[in-house]
Amino acid sequence: MHDDKKIPKFDSYEEMAAFWETHSLADYWDQTESVDFDFAPEARRQYLVGVDREVLARVQRLARTRGVSIESLVNLLLEQRLLEIENPTSNV
Repeated sequence: MHDDKKIPKFDSYEEMAAFWETHSLADYWDQTESVDFDFAPEARRQYLVGVDREVLARVQRLARTRGVSIESLVNLLLEQRLLEIENPTSNV
């Protein structure tokens, strides 16, 4: 245990992430406290949609390259394309 070490104050989420990537919470557990919070994830519907094999392969590659899930990428692409269609004169 690191009784002499305190969890530092962080100026950013990136700084906090860098710290916890190299430290174990187990070493600082005595400095934590219990909290209560409500968690209500957004309701989402799932649909089964047929996708061309080549299109799916491209989506998988792009998601992997960007470091995001296929679901997140598909939602982003759909949202962007819908905005383009709904607002054809704006520079979306």
